[in-house]
Amino acid sequence: MTRKILVTGGTGFIGSRLVQKLAETPDEVYVLVRKSSDLSSLSEVLDHVKLIYGDVTDPDSVHNAMQGIDFVYHTAGLTYMGDKKNALLNKINVEGTRNMLAASLSAGVKRFVHVSSITAVGVAYDRKPLNEASTWNFDRLNLEYARTKRQAEVDVAEAVKNGLDCVIVNPAFVFGAGDINFNAGRLIKDVYNRKLPFYPLGGICVVDVEIVAETIMAAMQKGRTGERYIIGGDNVSYKELADTISSVTGVPRVNFPLPFWMAKILKQFLALKKRKNGISKLFNLSMFRVASEFLYYDSAKAVRELGMRKEPHANSIRSAFEWYRDRDLLR
Repeated sequence: MTRKILVTGGTGFIGSRLVQKLAETPDEVYVLVRKSSDLSSLSEVLDHVKLIYGDVTDPDSVHNAMQGIDFVYHTAGLTYMGDKKNALLNKINVEGTRNMLAASLSAGVKRFVHVSSITAVGVAYDRKPLNEASTWNFDRLNLEYARTKRQAEVDVAEAVKNGLDCVIVNPAFVFGAGDINFNAGRLIKDVYNRKLPFYPLGGICVVDVEIVAETIMAAMQKGRTGERYIIGGDNVSYKELADTISSVTGVPRVNFPLPFWMAKILKQFLALKKRKNGISKLFNLSMFRVASEFLYYDSAKAVRELGMRKEPHANSIRSAFEWYRDRDLLR
């Protein structure tokens, strides 16, 4: 029997790869999109999926979209590291998730997979990788994005208590082919173009988008109700990550370490000199503050329960770089 599946955030990096994989199954795949959405990431599968126009922040459109749906993948969300979009972060990440949960409960959805973030897990201040049971401590960094992703998980837990079958997944720092919006891929582009002459002193957990999409689907199939699963890979310092990018792309290594206190001074200097074009857009203080800590995670639970595979982070960097290069997107 054909199942009806709804995906939110299907035009995003993770969401589009998920939709592409779902389109290969016998299921009916519906994608909730806005009238203004750029559909280029779905161009290859538009003949195999059905678009439903709406917005997660509009309860009526979400309610209408949910009718007859069996399974929901909620990947929609705003990723923004700063303090200039706090209201929008709350509206999309928190209120949007609440709208999806309420509509799913009302429509009798059989299972709901919520795509969260590692920021909802916490920060490995002692460099020891965190797991799903770790106490959330991201509030020390005062990052609204992390707060909204954490709050959305609290709301998912409440929906589970009310009878909705939900599973949470927490993807790490995602690289790979198809990142048209240059999310993590901005790092590759800027190292390649020599726009990142320094590196922060923290570290990050890196995972490939293919593994993320596969594991999200496995969570729908095998995940335990109310549980969360970290989808990660190699834990690497930003120095190691920059070295990998340099090695893959063939450009000189980034050799200048930049502590956060020095980054604040440099940022002021660049602002005074009005020199912004030569430095990466990633160089904002909110993002650099987070990058000065260690976002290291243990994905053993996803490996054990969902069959998540692992591969070296260099593979993901290479596939992303080659995808950009072949499409002349690195200029």
